[in-house]
Amino acid sequence: MSVVLAFDQGTTSSRAIAFEHSGKILGVAQREFTQHYPQPGWVEHDANEIWQSQLDVARQVMQSCGLNASDVAAIGITNQRETTMLWDRASGQPIHHAIVWQDRRTAEFCDSMRHQGYAELIQAKTGLLIDAYFSATKLRWLLDNVPDARRRAGAGELAFGTIDSWLIWKLTGGRVHVTDVTNASRTMLLNLETGQWDDELLSLFDIPPSVLPDVVPSSHVYGQTDAELLGGPIAIAGSAGDQQAALFGQNCTRHSMAKNTYGTGCFMLMHVGETPLVSKNRLLTTVAAGVGNRPEYALEGSVFVAGAAVQWLRDGLGMIQSSSEIEPLAASVPDSAGVYVVPALAGLGTPHWDSYARGTIVGLTRGTNRGHIARATLEGIAFQVADVFDAMKQDAGFPIQELRVDGGASANNLLMQFQADIMQTPVVRPQVTETTSQGAAYLAGLATGFWKDLDELATIWKSERVFEPTMSDGEVARRRARWADALERSKSWDQGTQ
Repeated sequence: MSVVLAFDQGTTSSRAIAFEHSGKILGVAQREFTQHYPQPGWVEHDANEIWQSQLDVARQVMQSCGLNASDVAAIGITNQRETTMLWDRASGQPIHHAIVWQDRRTAEFCDSMRHQGYAELIQAKTGLLIDAYFSATKLRWLLDNVPDARRRAGAGELAFGTIDSWLIWKLTGGRVHVTDVTNASRTMLLNLETGQWDDELLSLFDIPPSVLPDVVPSSHVYGQTDAELLGGPIAIAGSAGDQQAALFGQNCTRHSMAKNTYGTGCFMLMHVGETPLVSKNRLLTTVAAGVGNRPEYALEGSVFVAGAAVQWLRDGLGMIQSSSEIEPLAASVPDSAGVYVVPALAGLGTPHWDSYARGTIVGLTRGTNRGHIARATLEGIAFQVADVFDAMKQDAGFPIQELRVDGGASANNLLMQFQADIMQTPVVRPQVTETTSQGAAYLAGLATGFWKDLDELATIWKSERVFEPTMSDGEVARRRARWADALERSKSWDQGTQ
C-alpha cells in the first residue's frame, strides 16, 4: 500500500490529498461548495453537497494519481469543527441544512445562559466558554425549530453529528455513528475529565442522548468504506477536528509547542500535556489529537475571520479577482497609512468573545487606496493572532519560543513577516503547509501501521522558512495601541438588534 488518503472537509471547500510514506504529497483535488446565508449572522451548508463534493475529490485524486483502493492504506478525516447537523437514521437524509460554526443565531440564548450563571460550570466541565460557536446550542435550535424534530429525536429516529460523523456515516453506508474525541470536545457536551458525554450538560441543553454518536479515539480503525464508493473497501482509521489535526501534523506533540493555522479563521493551539489547563485569559481548553487512549490537551484561541476577510475583499467588494492578488496589492504601498481593519465579520473570538462585534474600518482619508485597505486587512488578521498569542503566553507562564504556521495564508510572506514583527517572536513555516490534512493522514497511518510511531513522524517535519522579528519595540507598541483603539470601536456594535 503506497499512500494514506486524507479527507480535508473545510468551511468553504472539500479536499482530498494523497500522502506518500515520506510525507510528500502525491496528489490533491479540491472543490468549493455553496455558502448559504438565510439571515444576517446565519451561515448554513447543504450536507449532501458536502458529501458529494468530498466523494468527488476523493475519486478525482485517486484517478489522477493512478491509485486503486488496494493502494490506499487508510483514510484519515479532518473537518470544520462545531458545524452541526441532524439526519434521519433510516433514510440517511439531513432534516435541515447544517448550521456552520460561524453561525450566530443562538447568541441571545448564550447570553441568557451566562446571565443564569452557567459559565463556570460549563468551563469546568468542558474547557469551553459559553458561545454560539459551539455545537450544543445549534443542536438545541435544530431540535426546537425543525418541525417534529424533538419528538423524532426522542424516538431514536435522528442522528446528530459534526461533519466527521456525517462523513464516516456516509462512507460506511450508515453502519458507523461515531465522533472522535477532539470533535466531541468542541460540542460543549463532553466532559473533559471522563472523555464521555456529560449527563448534566445534556439535561441543561435539553439534548436527548439517543441522537449522540459514540466517542472514539482520534487514531483508530472505525470501519471500512462501502466497496462501491472508491473501488474497494478502505479502512477509515483516523479523525480529528481541523485544528487538532494541524497541531498533530505540525509535530507539536510535546508540552509548550504551538501552531497557528490561517484558514477561513485563525486557530492557535498549544500542547499542554496530559493534564487540562484551565485558562485565566478566556482561552479554550480542548482535547489534543494523540495516539492510544491516553488523553492529551491543548489551549486554543480562535479568530473567527482571517482568510474569510480576503474572500470578502474578493467577493463582497470586488477589490481583487483572486485571493492570491492580496499580497502584491498590499505590497504596493509601504504601510497602511493609518488605516486599521478589524475583520469582525462574524463577531470576535478569543480573548474578547463578542458575538455582537462587527467589521470596522477606521483611519480612512481621501488618500486611502485599495493597497492601504488590502494591507490593513492582512495586518488586522495578524493583530488578532497577536492578541491570542499574548493570552496564551500569560496562561502558559513562560515564553513560547516559536510559532509554527500553516494554512493557505501562511504562504503570504508579507503577512508572515508582519506576524513575527507584531508578536516579536519567530514564525516558522514548514515545507509542507498542508499540515491539517497531513495530521489526519498521520493519525490514520499510525492506526494501520503505515507509519511506525511519533519518532518516525518527527523525522518528516522540516522547516521551509523562519521569519524573524525586525520591527522596533517602540513601533510595535505604537501599532498595537492603535489596533486596540480600532478594536474597541467594533465591539458590541450589533447589540440588541438581532
